[in-house]
Amino acid sequence: MQGLKTTTNKFIIAIVLAIMAIALVQLLTSSAPEKKDGIKVNKEEIARLEKEAANYKSKQEQLKLAIKAYFETAIARKELVGVGVSIVKGDSVVLSEGFGRKNINLKEQVNGETVFRLGSLSKGFGGILAAHLEAKGKLAWEDKVVDYLPQFRFGDSLNTQKITLAHILSHSSGAPYHSFTNLVEAGLPLKTIAGRFKEVAPISAPGELYSYQNAMFAISQEIMSASAGQEITKTFQSEIINPLEMCSTSLDHKSLLDAGNVAIPHTRSRRGWKSQKLTNSYYNALFAGGINASSTDMAKWMRFLLGHNPEVMSKAAITKVFKPFVEIKGGYKYYYRWPGHISSHYGFGWRIHKFKASGNTEKTIWHHGGSVNNYRNEIALFPEADLGICVLFNGNSRLAQTVIPDIYSIVRKTFNISP
Repeated sequence: MQGLKTTTNKFIIAIVLAIMAIALVQLLTSSAPEKKDGIKVNKEEIARLEKEAANYKSKQEQLKLAIKAYFETAIARKELVGVGVSIVKGDSVVLSEGFGRKNINLKEQVNGETVFRLGSLSKGFGGILAAHLEAKGKLAWEDKVVDYLPQFRFGDSLNTQKITLAHILSHSSGAPYHSFTNLVEAGLPLKTIAGRFKEVAPISAPGELYSYQNAMFAISQEIMSASAGQEITKTFQSEIINPLEMCSTSLDHKSLLDAGNVAIPHTRSRRGWKSQKLTNSYYNALFAGGINASSTDMAKWMRFLLGHNPEVMSKAAITKVFKPFVEIKGGYKYYYRWPGHISSHYGFGWRIHKFKASGNTEKTIWHHGGSVNNYRNEIALFPEADLGICVLFNGNSRLAQTVIPDIYSIVRKTFNISP
């Protein structure tokens, strides 16, 4: 349970500090007879806090056992090879752990520090960094792409002038589904790819239609780089990764190869899982799919997204990326089959789902999935419950389609969260 041991549980630390503070007050006032009733109250408060801490620890252990049983059952059924799991509740990292193997051919187990490639979970980082720069006044959502990339052309000149940073971060530029993903995978520079969109005909006016992109989305990093005045990895490292102490997170292929604790990707056939090589794709397009991280770091990331690091970025600035910008139409996606699903929209690097809970109340999920180099990942945050769940697979497991509602159900029952 290395990942859990190395994770700072601020909930329990806060309770311990409260008990110490009350004990200090009790010590300082114990010689005064008139404070006797106050001392009695303090002892009762200490007992209450101790009981609360013990109850929390008990629920945490229950959750660990339930999550372990869930994934060990899946491993026994050969539904996955290895998985990194993070769960955040409020200000506390409840779980940061790994299950299964890093490599099907070896016995080394996944733990909380094991690094995975994130794939399109990287898009959520891009949206947040854009919001961070927007809050600092370095860019605006309405900034035109062509003002930063003069070589950019998409449709006629009028259409080109209408396309903004908001459009490319929300997949609503009007570009056909996955336009030029092949150029990203070939490793072409983003400025070169930006100049190639003149070859593509728009399928809608900007802002009208959701059409998922890698190439167009990735161009956003060129805008952010220009507005920040330095290479994007330096800005991202100094503004987000370092302040959050995401020590295992990296942004390039070499760092992944040099990391000792890495989950190897796998493909599945009738004969079972087979390990694959770590490829160099998407590192030219950082926010399309070029970030590597462990479940421990993803726990820190989710805690930040829920607003528990205001010294790094205000909650008001963070929530701008989760404002619905364009509707995701069509009911064929796997998340449309999640319990109580009502609607899905896209913000800036994130999907925003609405689902029906008990008593016909409407609740929210901030979500994204990701695939790259045969990794398959899911992240979801439930803002009303102050809850975050992230699951990283080192193989394209079908379990990824239901793992979020499955784990949400386990957490909800363990911590008595209203459905």
